[in-house]
Amino acid sequence: MTNEQLKKLEDDLWASANSLRAYGGIKASDYAVPVLGLIFLRFADNRYSDYEEAIEKEFEAQKGSRAARSRAEIAIEKCGFFLPAHSRYKYLLELEGNKRAEMLKTAMSAIEETQDAQFQDVLPKDAYFDIEKKKDDILPQLLRTFADIPKDASGDIFGKIYEYFLGKFSLSEGQKGGEFYTPTSVVKFIVETIEPYKGKIFDPACGSGGMFVQSAKFAQHENHSLDEIWVEGQEFMGETVRLAKMNLMVNNIRGEIAEVNSYETDQFGSYGRYDFVMANPPFNVKSVKKTTVEKDKRFNENGLPINKGNKQDKISDANYLWVSLFATSLNEKGRAGFVMANSASDARGSEYEIRKRVVDSGIVDCMVSMPSNMFNTVTLPATLWFFDKAKGEIAAPEKEDKNPALRHKESILFLDARNVYNQIDRAHREWTDEQVHNLAAIVRLYRGEQNRYLELIQSYLTEAENEISKVPKAIKAFEELTLNTAENLRKYYDLTVEKLTKAKKKNLLEAGFNAKLTQVLSLARTHNDVGINEWEKAKTTKAENDLQKAAAQALKTCLDRLNLACQNVQAAQKILAEILAVADKQLKQKNDKSWTELFLNRATKSLEQQEKETLLTIELLNYWYEQVHWLQDKFPDAQYRDMTGLCKVATKAEYAEEQDYSLNAGRYVGVVFESEKISEKEFQEIIKRDSELLKALNKSAKHLEESIEHNLEELLNG
Repeated sequence: MTNEQLKKLEDDLWASANSLRAYGGIKASDYAVPVLGLIFLRFADNRYSDYEEAIEKEFEAQKGSRAARSRAEIAIEKCGFFLPAHSRYKYLLELEGNKRAEMLKTAMSAIEETQDAQFQDVLPKDAYFDIEKKKDDILPQLLRTFADIPKDASGDIFGKIYEYFLGKFSLSEGQKGGEFYTPTSVVKFIVETIEPYKGKIFDPACGSGGMFVQSAKFAQHENHSLDEIWVEGQEFMGETVRLAKMNLMVNNIRGEIAEVNSYETDQFGSYGRYDFVMANPPFNVKSVKKTTVEKDKRFNENGLPINKGNKQDKISDANYLWVSLFATSLNEKGRAGFVMANSASDARGSEYEIRKRVVDSGIVDCMVSMPSNMFNTVTLPATLWFFDKAKGEIAAPEKEDKNPALRHKESILFLDARNVYNQIDRAHREWTDEQVHNLAAIVRLYRGEQNRYLELIQSYLTEAENEISKVPKAIKAFEELTLNTAENLRKYYDLTVEKLTKAKKKNLLEAGFNAKLTQVLSLARTHNDVGINEWEKAKTTKAENDLQKAAAQALKTCLDRLNLACQNVQAAQKILAEILAVADKQLKQKNDKSWTELFLNRATKSLEQQEKETLLTIELLNYWYEQVHWLQDKFPDAQYRDMTGLCKVATKAEYAEEQDYSLNAGRYVGVVFESEKISEKEFQEIIKRDSELLKALNKSAKHLEESIEHNLEELLNG
């Protein structure tokens, strides 16, 4: 499903669900959880269908043996939950009449019956009765609405729909802060960077559990069992806790979610406990009491954020409470990745002192500036922080070391990704999967993991290999359709020209009909070489930099040639479309079957469709080339290097002495002015030179002004 298709599906689902809410006069706060419960049920049904055959096969194989287990036990092992017949979406959808609340309650209860204690009373039940009391036809219509979600929709699709609805309900209630819903692409980058494939994972502001879901996907992608991870989350909002538990249940993730305030309660004994910490906490909270946290070692190890002279029982800003919590929750090898307000990177006062202590501990691994408009509910600019306790054990090199390690206790990677994004619509941006992989590749090169970088390049070249053979075929099909249409138009002209009036013959002549038709046949028969010989010779299956660069160059050569061939056919098609329009008015005979038999009646649409398909094949091939080029252009030796405007590894002398412990990536990476391809330093030199020129021009202008005034005075007084 493309982004456009997904957006249309999301918009259609929301429009339908929201109109039903308005129709019933229901508040968004009373509507959100039951609606999300139905989305969960649809998701659960799709997921269960994927495992149903295997569940039944194992159930039948074990039947009558000592090892025999119930369907529910087998289902929970394979899928994470069991759906009895009366909990299936189709059954609920096809019930007669409008009454659904009782059956939905029964369906949700049946799912919970086979779950652990922590998943009891998670799914919505009684809320459906409240909706049914308002209007008894709303629930059947909602079930029909969500039945439009394709049966083969993946977990990612459901996750995005889930998140979309969460964000919409949040906006309806006017909630701000971005603390509930972290966009999938942001979570993916955090996961790619800290790699939580095994161990205990903690999110003390877990919202609806998106961090845990992506961690599970990463573990599976790396061929690890979900049994190798255990998640623990804390969330203050009760309804959001239920949503998080639904997420764990449907994704078969082991763990616990506690409904607590993380400032006040340490539910799991987090100090030094976790292999991984991930979070998107609420920004800029100023209501936390000092007495709540001042004796808590989770928060006070690096000091508390308190303004000097402040006699009130208040923390100045909770951002650095979260920073401290994430740092102290890690074990000796732990990694953390979290979202934080941009302002925290340069905060002064007591926040500065905390930041200085955290940085000097050596655990700050990477800082990433994000694009704006990445969150559904807020437009606040944000930064991603990454900690790595193991990095803090890598000694800094001696000054005389000629080949110092790139990554060590006193180094920090700064990444400015503000210009790396995909524009979804006017108000929202995201990172594509490839942008996530490319940014993560920079982090891996910094860590010395060259093999991971080369594997990524190879995966892109493999994608290109899968697409490149389709392009010449598409261009040939486009060329043949253009030629056949032109030849059919010539045939029709020969058949009907004698039947034309003098006026119509004159109109065809003035339109250059015959000359343009000849031009089309000539252009489309240019026999452009649409071969891919260079690629066939240079393509490689080896993850070696020189071979990959040669393959990328061959791919570019082929792309240039394929684009040229396509452009020639497009030029012919454009002229053909013009003369087809002329022929329709001046040449076509009324009720003439020949026009239809020669396929001229739908020629324009057929040509447009073939052009579109051809351009899409070229666009996809070019997309994979661009991913390779983006990386190879910046890191041609498959080794990390600082890139102005993108990335910079800062030493302690730079971040501590020169920048006074600022963690703002923009201060380190500089700026590239794309129109001129110049660095910030070069830009400053140009401005300095132009400033000197301006001063000279101003001086000259002043002298000229004085001279004119003097001459005027002489003229008037003379």
